Amino acid sequence: MSADWPRFTVAELQAARHLLVEDGNHGEYRPRSEEFATAGVSFIRAADMDDGRVLFESAACINNVARARIRKGVGRPGDVLLSHKGTVGKVALVPERCPDYVCSPQTTFWRVLDESILDRAYLFAYLQSQEFKDQLASRKGETDMADYVSLTAQRQLTVPLPPLKIQRSIGVHLSMLSNRIALLRETNATLEAIALALFKSWFVDFDPVRAKQQGLVPLGMDEPTAALFPATYEEWQAQASRPAVSDMIASGWLLIGDGYRAKNNELGRPGVPFVRAGDLDAGQITPTKDYLAEPAVRAASTKMAKPGDTAFTSKGTIGRFAFVDTASGEAVYSPQVCFWRSLRTDIVEPAYLHYWMKSAAFKVQVDAVRGQAAIMDYVSLADQRRMRLDIPPIRVQKRFAEIAQVIIEQISCNRSLATYLTSVRDSLLPRLISGQLRLTEVATQTTDVLT
Repeated sequence: MSADWPRFTVAELQAARHLLVEDGNHGEYRPRSEEFATAGVSFIRAADMDDGRVLFESAACINNVARARIRKGVGRPGDVLLSHKGTVGKVALVPERCPDYVCSPQTTFWRVLDESILDRAYLFAYLQSQEFKDQLASRKGETDMADYVSLTAQRQLTVPLPPLKIQRSIGVHLSMLSNRIALLRETNATLEAIALALFKSWFVDFDPVRAKQQGLVPLGMDEPTAALFPATYEEWQAQASRPAVSDMIASGWLLIGDGYRAKNNELGRPGVPFVRAGDLDAGQITPTKDYLAEPAVRAASTKMAKPGDTAFTSKGTIGRFAFVDTASGEAVYSPQVCFWRSLRTDIVEPAYLHYWMKSAAFKVQVDAVRGQAAIMDYVSLADQRRMRLDIPPIRVQKRFAEIAQVIIEQISCNRSLATYLTSVRDSLLPRLISGQLRLTEVATQTTDVLT
């Protein structure tokens, strides 16, 4: 049991040179605004950490001038990163192959110095445990500023150290689950990129039309699909249209709505998921923390998600999308989220509409109106109704939708499996840390869920 395992404070582990915990530079050594660049050394903030990974591809970068001045928080492969300011408690493991990076003042690296005493995979697992989260929660309200766990407070936290063999076994089995989850998420990102690339090829670059105009067979396309496209760009333009969204709404072809403005006393369980901006992730609605209770659900009946909707964040964080499928279940949109719904699928296919909203054609129109409000970044329903929607021939939309729907369903299946494996991992973790689960049992459970 973990009660029998020795516990050490971070300060004690540091003094024994088993562990090093350090945050990013503050004050005069911190990078200045003009020192951020499109390439260089990655500057890792809390927002650059997600589900155990460091998002190097989207992180900001600093130039060599800023890097030369920095003395603290210089990261290495294998570090475990922890967000400790603002958003407290995100944890990520830096891979062995990674770009050069430094921690921001929001993040801390926990670096194992002696792997004969402390296993880094075990440390990564422990920092994700509820026991460790409870320790963080008990310290983050000690200042008057935003949620914050200082470096001094972190060094007072404790880590249980079971025998190294047990540490390594815990790390190995939880890493197997985490790696499978990461692979599923990476697969979904690839599938989504394929769908977006197909949309761009057909409806933005018009590759099939241009190929036929040159007397060529469209690349990678079967004959029945190729036959759906006209032989010239002029024919395509004649068959396509670009009506005003307001006219489509007036004609009963399209519906655009916003979310339900719930009062605090209307939130609670049992109820229906209440979808906020943060619940739109990787193209789907993720499990939500908030629920709308009865009788508010009845009052919000016109704000409920329906299969085929594209949910869109239009306030604060603009530009997150989710396609609502049959697996999404009941949900009510919050005011941060609006939805576009095709009411005439013989005119606008829902899958086509979804990827059109994720394309440059929609983004250009959003960027033209966002930020015009005196309040936060906001795209109103009135702004959206003044947009124009590109409508290609319905026969081509339907063929695209057939292909896209297979991708959407596979993404949904992968996402469900990742959610299940995450729940398994998170349920195993506290029992492993506490010693309630024997290593032979966890080996069996891990094998069962991965096969």
